Amino acid sequence: MEIKTLEWKNDTLVLIDCRKLPVKEEYVTCADYRELIAAIKCLAVRGAPAIGVSAGYGAVLIIDEAIKTKADFYPFVYGALDELEKARPTAVNLRWAVQRMRNKIKSLSSLKPEEIRENVLREANTMYDEDLECNKAIGRYGNKVVPYGASILTHCNAGALATAGYGTALGVIRCAHESGKHIHVYADETRPLLQGARLTAWELVHDNIPATLITDNMAGYAMQLGKIDMLVFGADRITLNGDVANKIGTYSISVLAQKHGIPVYTAAPLSTIDINLKDGKDIPIELRDKDEVRSVFGVQTAPKDVDAFNPAFDVTPHQYVTGIITEVGVLRPPYSISIKEAFEKLKK
Repeated sequence: MEIKTLEWKNDTLVLIDCRKLPVKEEYVTCADYRELIAAIKCLAVRGAPAIGVSAGYGAVLIIDEAIKTKADFYPFVYGALDELEKARPTAVNLRWAVQRMRNKIKSLSSLKPEEIRENVLREANTMYDEDLECNKAIGRYGNKVVPYGASILTHCNAGALATAGYGTALGVIRCAHESGKHIHVYADETRPLLQGARLTAWELVHDNIPATLITDNMAGYAMQLGKIDMLVFGADRITLNGDVANKIGTYSISVLAQKHGIPVYTAAPLSTIDINLKDGKDIPIELRDKDEVRSVFGVQTAPKDVDAFNPAFDVTPHQYVTGIITEVGVLRPPYSISIKEAFEKLKK
């Protein structure tokens, strides 16, 4: 099944609304960059690769507004790109995409705004195509480490809904399923926003991939019972030493996996690796609204006055990561070396 996470249509960016799934399949239309920033902040669009590709099209929306309002072109465009880059702090793909667009626009300074716009739109379309092909390559390389008949635990959603299509962690799972390996997936529901229950389970059901939904606090017991053969999850930022920032709860299941001798893989494009950060201590962790913990989709589940702690992500140290599955292969420790080699390979 093809899932259209995002689409450039009639000079607007159309996004599947991840807040409404699995109950409703609705779409958000962003006609200007401020609407895209709002969609990113409220998680209508989420997942590091999807946010990055969306930002590419956001640059087109910014240029369209500059042309329409006859604004001072470069100050307006670069100022709006700065706003867009700050929409969410942890996922590095957003910063990467905005910087790619800045560089593209600077390289076109001899052209008229309308010509710049067409070139930037082509660049955004290229980013979309690259992400889709990248995810399929991640799936192929990841399939090599998936045993026949494996039971795979995944956390949060790193599927088509988090990317331009196919997925990173779910790309590995999809490829293993398509190759006839008879896998079974255990999906953590992923509190507090239930991306595993709402999104990952929805994708798995639609693709007829055998799956079992569990609550987050069942993962350790499932491992103890021998139900889990490997972990595969996505990433929002990976540092040079291989530390991985991913959805809150990833660290916990990675520690449990090591205790039970279960291999742990993260699947992510090289654009998710921040080579400017040596380790995970320097990754900014987004703190979200406390009411996401005190309630579930507007239904109060805790005293309204109780304090709550709501980091959106945690950092799994590289010691707990067996391998990083990328579009150029599976990287192994020491990551400071294999990551540098991967970037050199990508250049070729």
